[in-house]
Parts: sequence; structure tokens; C-alpha cells
Amino acid sequence: MKKRSIARTALLVLPAQVGFRALEASLPLLLAYWFGRGDATDVYYFAWAVFAFAGSLVFSMHQDSALVPILAEERIRRPEGLPRLRGSLLAHTWLIGGAIAIVVGAGALGWFRLRYADASFAVAARMVPPFCMYLVVMATRVFFGTMCNVERQFFIQPIASFIGMLANVSILAATHRDGGVAVVPIASLAGEIIAATVLAIYAIRVLGLKTELCLDRPPALMTFARLASSEVGGGAVTRVNPVIDQLMAGLTAVVGGGTMLRYAGDVALLPTSLLQAALLPVLMSHLAEDFARRDIHTIRRTVIKALLSVGGILLAASALLFFVRLPLLRLVFLHGQMDEAGVARMAHLLPYHLVGLAPFGALLVLARAHVATKNGAIMISMGIFNATSNVVFNLILLPLLGLEGLALSTSCVQTAVAILFWFRFEKRLENLRTGAATLTPVPLAVAAKLAEEKESA
Repeated sequence: MKKRSIARTALLVLPAQVGFRALEASLPLLLAYWFGRGDATDVYYFAWAVFAFAGSLVFSMHQDSALVPILAEERIRRPEGLPRLRGSLLAHTWLIGGAIAIVVGAGALGWFRLRYADASFAVAARMVPPFCMYLVVMATRVFFGTMCNVERQFFIQPIASFIGMLANVSILAATHRDGGVAVVPIASLAGEIIAATVLAIYAIRVLGLKTELCLDRPPALMTFARLASSEVGGGAVTRVNPVIDQLMAGLTAVVGGGTMLRYAGDVALLPTSLLQAALLPVLMSHLAEDFARRDIHTIRRTVIKALLSVGGILLAASALLFFVRLPLLRLVFLHGQMDEAGVARMAHLLPYHLVGLAPFGALLVLARAHVATKNGAIMISMGIFNATSNVVFNLILLPLLGLEGLALSTSCVQTAVAILFWFRFEKRLENLRTGAATLTPVPLAVAAKLAEEKESA
């Protein structure tokens, strides 16, 4: 019944994700059509990588994080304290996110001044303020999205994403000729504000999730801070990888090399975007409830079934993308400013990315399994392993294969991380079985209520 519940929910959410997120998935294609490849696009994608790294310090605090199992328990044990807990979480998110945005923005300006000549620096400098504001707004959107997921309201996120992305694309369509690539982060900021507003209104007005802004520090907040710090630290270290890849792509002396590497990677990972949107939030919710009930056997069984399903789907997707890569890339990219040589090089890059597609899916499942069982403490060490492996594989494969070596390096890293995640997951379950991990006892009434909610879902 558990499997059918997860599968049924994911399948119900999938059409909404396919329909509402299609525009979001088309954004790289539109950027290629409007801006092609060149120094300006390389500046944008390097700036994007820098701020994506900073964003991991903010949005990963809520996105499929320890907040899900914590709220699942608080909702049953101490529901009267949830409004102030939500308000404290949101207030601290704004404070921390704002501080990080200011520090990263100042650091980015200094780095861009050293890295770029005057013309490129002018483009990069225009991107810094909207990217800084984007971080805080993105954290707000993810916060309210997580609140909805905890309440098993999975449909509102793709709707909000679509509305925000529609605004994003509309602004770009109207301004890209005059504003150039520097308007991309401005349009992204506008779309993110709209998406966050939609989610906030739905969570507060429709679901009635009261949120009382305060700076209280209840025990649940401190537990979340302890677990989230490890998850954020691990995510932050991992987010260095795109920055390193873009820097090394610049060493190849291929014009637009970083841009082509990014576009090929986006196409390869497209199948995982639907899995992350439709399946993984549902899986996370169920695993968190199983952990609250201390049902270790069900957790392991659910994770194995998810790994087999995700692996099979992504292997089939890899084969399909490999055989249709050239006509597909020509169809979606060979328009506007993108040239034939650039598309041909992306078609050559794509198979190297596809090698790691199924391992990346396994990595995503296992990461959520660790978080759902409150094992986020391993994320820093996993992040260090991830980033170190990326540097090692880059240094080995770049001289051998050039730009293709960077793509293959990413696939090798994903495979290595997935394998290590699995062994550490098995160890975590063994610790839970033998009582080596410290667990808060679950009252029988709470367990019964959780089981009743699971049956009714």
C-alpha cells in the first residue's frame, strides 16, 4: 500500500509538473536563441555559478531538508507552537539570507574586477544586485513551498513556478535586444518574486498556516539549525563544482566552451528535473513519516524500490537521448545566434554527461533518505568528497579529453558519490536497528495518528 501511495501521488503530480514546468525547462533554449554563445554568455554563466554556490547556503536550508521530518513531528506533538516556529524560521531565513547576499555580492564584485576586462566587468557588475536580491526571494519561495509539501499540497509549486517563469520569459522577450544578457538575472528576480508571492498566499490564506514573525528559538528550531548546518555546508562545498568546471572550461580556449558545457549538461539532466519535482518531494514526505514511526524496515524497502524505479527510468532516458542527440540539439538550439559548430560540439559533449544520469538519480534518492532519517550530519563530509573528487577527475580528464573530459568528470563524480551514499545509508540503518543512534521515543498515540494519516493519504 505504501508503494501505491507514493506512486499514485507522484503520478498525479507528474502531469502538472510536465505542463507547468515546460516553460521553465525551455529557458536555456530561449537563452541560446537570444544570446547564442560568446564572452557575454560565459560571463553570465560564471556569475550564475558563483551565486548558485551562494544560493546553496540559503535555499538548501529548506529544500527537501531536515525541516520536513521536524515539522512532521511538531505538527502532531506540539501543533500549538507551529505558528511561531514558522515565523521564527522565516525571520531567520531573511536575516541569514540577507547577510549572505551582501557578503557574496561584495566578494563577487571584487572577484569580477580581477577576472574581467572593462567591458565584461560592466556586464558582470550589472548582474550582482539582482542576483543578491534573488537569493533572499528564492529562500522565501522555497520556505513556503516546503510548508505546502509538509501538508502534502504538491500541486501548487508547479503552478507558482509556471506563473513566475512566464513573467521571467515575458520580460526577457521584451528587453533582451536592448539589455543584452545582463537582463537575465533581473527577469529571474521578477519571476521569483511572483512565484514566492503565489506560494505565500496559498500557504497562509488557503491552507491557513499561521505564521507569526518572531526571533524565538524553540527546541525544534535549534534541532533544525544543527541538522541544516551540516546539510548547508555539504551543499555549499558541492556547489563549488560548477564554478571549478567553468574556470577549467576557460582553460580550453574554446570560444563559448563554458556555455556549451552548461547547455549539454542541462539537456542531460532534463529527465531528473521531473523526478525531482514529482517523485522526490513525495518520497521525502513518506520517508520522514516512516522515520517518525521508527519503521526502519519500510524505509529501506521504500528506498530500494525508489532506486530501482529511478535507475530504470533514467537508463532508458539516457539511451533515448544518446540516439537522438544530434537532431534533438539541432531542433532546440540551432536558432537565432547559436551556430552549427556549437550544436555539433554539444552533441559530442552530451554522451559524456549521460554516463552519470542514472547515478545522479540514485544520488538524489539517497540524499533525501539520509535527510529524512535525520542523518544530515554526513553532508559536509559528503560535500568534501564530492568537490575533491571533481577536482581530481577534472585534472586527470581535462588534459586527456579537453572539454569532454569535464563532462565525463561530472559523471564520474556522480557515480562515486552515489556509491558512497549507499554504503553510508546502510550503516545509518544498522545504527538505528542496534540503537546506536539516539532517537526520541514516539508515544503510541503519536505513532497511531501518523499511521492513520498515512492510510488516509
